[in-house]
Amino acid sequence: MNQTNLNRWVEIEFDCLPLRSVTSFQVPNDVSPKLAQKFARMKTAVASHGSLNSYYLHNAHCIFRLTNDEQSGMIQFLFEGVVLTNAEDMEARSVELSVTLEKETCSWLNQSIVDWFGETVKHSVLVEFNRYIQAGDLSRTIARLRELEQASDDSGGFVGMYL
Repeated sequence: MNQTNLNRWVEIEFDCLPLRSVTSFQVPNDVSPKLAQKFARMKTAVASHGSLNSYYLHNAHCIFRLTNDEQSGMIQFLFEGVVLTNAEDMEARSVELSVTLEKETCSWLNQSIVDWFGETVKHSVLVEFNRYIQAGDLSRTIARLRELEQASDDSGGFVGMYL
């Protein structure tokens, strides 16, 4: 464990896909079944929440460290799902996540604790996504999308060759 992890109570990592950036859910024939299922979950997310102000989090995990010992007291969850933001994309409002226990080094763990921490993952991701927004990653993505939209509008709807 490195020194930076010692100061973090909750470790959260995720890849973020703005759903407005997805133009098609056409699944290639040669894609793996696992990836095809992920495309289907994203398509369901867009159908449920729309593409504006919605972000798909994937390749994600959340780790809780309950002791100061690397060998004891760690609970790791995997999660995937949608974060919804306010109209300005400047604050996360809600999450709809699928959360599963991945591994643990916590001999006193029971199902009610797993359920409680599973719910806590959702609250933790909401806080972390707001930190992500404040760090500027989302605003840079939005600025790039606006630039592409403007370039498309300026060129009569086409950006790049053969598009």
